[in-house]
Amino acid sequence: MSEPRTVERLDLSIKTPAGPVTATVELPPGFVPVTQIVPLMRRLGEQAESLEQQRTVASGQTISCAKGCAACCRVLVPVSAPEAFALRDMVAALPEDRRQAIHRALVTTTARLEQAGLLSQLRHVAETDRPIADDAMEPINRAYYALKLPCPYLKDEACSIYEDRPAACRELLVTSPADWCQDMVNKPIRALPVPLRISTILGLLWSDLTGSPPRLIPLPLALDWADRHASENRASWKARTILDKALDIIGRFLGQAMGKRQ
Repeated sequence: MSEPRTVERLDLSIKTPAGPVTATVELPPGFVPVTQIVPLMRRLGEQAESLEQQRTVASGQTISCAKGCAACCRVLVPVSAPEAFALRDMVAALPEDRRQAIHRALVTTTARLEQAGLLSQLRHVAETDRPIADDAMEPINRAYYALKLPCPYLKDEACSIYEDRPAACRELLVTSPADWCQDMVNKPIRALPVPLRISTILGLLWSDLTGSPPRLIPLPLALDWADRHASENRASWKARTILDKALDIIGRFLGQAMGKRQ
């Protein structure tokens, strides 16, 4: 009789521009979906961002962001495919009343986007097989921001999915005056550097695993996108394979980031 397969335990240490981030990871035997790595990646990103905050405060600057300030909850947030699938799973596990509230908010948001002529553009962003340059996204981002649409997951000016919010939401912190965030187009917002852009890294991971183009999906369309691509989320890989690929992408990402800082 074969011995039962055991969990593999690894201690990670990653050197970022803000300092080292560490984590202990337990890899299950067998095959797992890519969504299994999303919580770990978010933890690594938050550790790196916390180190960046410490450096900022030590330099005499103040972080302006605080609970109740939801200006950034009206900008267009990108999520990776693994995050979209994880969000779909999380919402599906919510109580019925919360699921219905989110559904109603998404219907309202979609209608506003269609009225503004943005819905088809955002759907193209979510589905295109070609990378979209930042300068091509800029007018879309500005048009979305001009609508001042509250995030569909915002309730009473607070995030209703805070523990499961996208990586991009965790990464936006500023040292410019808080009231400037009410007019991000005309005010010079000073954002903290982001040592690890987790949505980008997860998007590249998904591309490596599946051979599909890397894409970032607008948050208001994430649940719909995940529903329509549900068959793609049935794939699974060895946990060690997913982790090794993710660490390789992080290494490449950090190498490029450090090269730009020099």
